[in-house]
Amino acid sequence: MQSFCDKSKLVAILGATNTGKTHLALDRMLAYSSGMIGFPLRLLARENYDRAVKVKGAGQVALITGEEKILPNRARYFLCTTEAMPTTRQVDFLAVDEIQMCGDLDRGHIFTERLLHARGRFETMFMGADTIRPIIRTLVPDVEFVERSRMSTLTYSGPKKLARLPNRTAVVAFTASDVYALAELVRRQRGG
Repeated sequence: MQSFCDKSKLVAILGATNTGKTHLALDRMLAYSSGMIGFPLRLLARENYDRAVKVKGAGQVALITGEEKILPNRARYFLCTTEAMPTTRQVDFLAVDEIQMCGDLDRGHIFTERLLHARGRFETMFMGADTIRPIIRTLVPDVEFVERSRMSTLTYSGPKKLARLPNRTAVVAFTASDVYALAELVRRQRGG
């Protein structure tokens, strides 16, 4: 894994859910001539892959997850699960989403490895919950912290059927298998 720590701007974008951290990272990546973002879930990688393809075209964008691989010969932008990030590939921009996963007992070692060693040539961005701030401050002392405020108000409305949810509704699940099942159900019933 290549490290460009002395040349690369290091930024930790921290904040609650719905603060636009991932959207910001995708926009920043697409402003560079190459980039890579690691996501904790295949569905997030796929969703952002689709967004990047709309902007840059299918021949420029790769998707690499444990279950799916779309790797055009001239790909310059890589949307991956964090575990599947091709860490030897040099890119101008590199980001890791949900960096607080460093504390996860099963997958934390991968996120910690990315925090310590994965760098973009010009910019590296870590996005996640503010709970990870003390760990990042200790392990990556030269990082710049940027806080993001929530873009809208979140309220709890109790359990509902997915088909009856209004647009821009956040759905909470407590296991990875529930997240995948709910996401697939939303995709089939609502198109995304």
